[in-house]
Amino acid sequence: MFSERSVTDRLREKSRIPASSALVLGIGDDCAIYRPRGSADDLLFTTDMCIEGVHFETGTHKPAEIAYVALARSVSDIAAMGGRPRFSLVSVALGEQKPMPALFDALAKYAAEFEAPLAGGDLARSDRMFLDVMVAGSVPRGTALRRAGARPGHEIWVSGALGGSALGLEKKTGKAWRRHVRPQPRIELGEFLRSKLRATACMDLSDGLSLDLERLCVASGCSADIAEPPRFPGATLEQALHGGEDYELLFTVRPGTRVPAQFNRIPLTRIGNIGVGAAGEVRLNGARLPGLGYDHLRR
Repeated sequence: MFSERSVTDRLREKSRIPASSALVLGIGDDCAIYRPRGSADDLLFTTDMCIEGVHFETGTHKPAEIAYVALARSVSDIAAMGGRPRFSLVSVALGEQKPMPALFDALAKYAAEFEAPLAGGDLARSDRMFLDVMVAGSVPRGTALRRAGARPGHEIWVSGALGGSALGLEKKTGKAWRRHVRPQPRIELGEFLRSKLRATACMDLSDGLSLDLERLCVASGCSADIAEPPRFPGATLEQALHGGEDYELLFTVRPGTRVPAQFNRIPLTRIGNIGVGAAGEVRLNGARLPGLGYDHLRR
């Protein structure tokens, strides 16, 4: 099946990292990790595209909302590895729209608020608008959270409530719409999971719990058993499982880890356990749960 996974698996196979390289983690996680010689920190690098007609519509999304979401997507990847953003590069292609000062003003404003000031990028014209955002971050050497550390018996947790972004995209109003256009990258929570809870695996929920948990289990070579996740008010179970773009954190911890009920008013909920089944298999209340979250390449 042609999918994002089939492409990334192929690229990873064709892009072997030389043993002498300072690149210690490449394709297949939320960020690449580069380790400068003698540095106390590892550097994190991530990039995400935000495309008109796929991630936003200029008729419904304001320029400031487009800018915010485009930056938040990449900042969330840094948070998922327990890091802090340091700077960003943004390439923008404008479609048929006239120049949009509000978009560029918002990019500069929100990049500064995320502590990832704009350091460059590129400008172009296209048949539709898109933004390609690269964010660089850092994390203490050797401590970055990855997807591959979950083991059988580890507990599975999520932050926040899921399905709000999908509900907002459907309703285009109220608190759910704000959840869709103003996701909150969990930077402080990611640091807490890394430094205090010693989380064993972590990733952000960008494409839906069902698909993202499958990806975490594939990376860790294990399976998962979960119950129904916490839902955003008004969201359906399908939206909570498969909706995507919530940008909450999905993480695992060793058995007996004392996870607080909330962190900075963000609820933390245990939803299941890592199991010993086939790598990538996820079961909801004992029944196989297919990864139906958003995959750009799958038909």
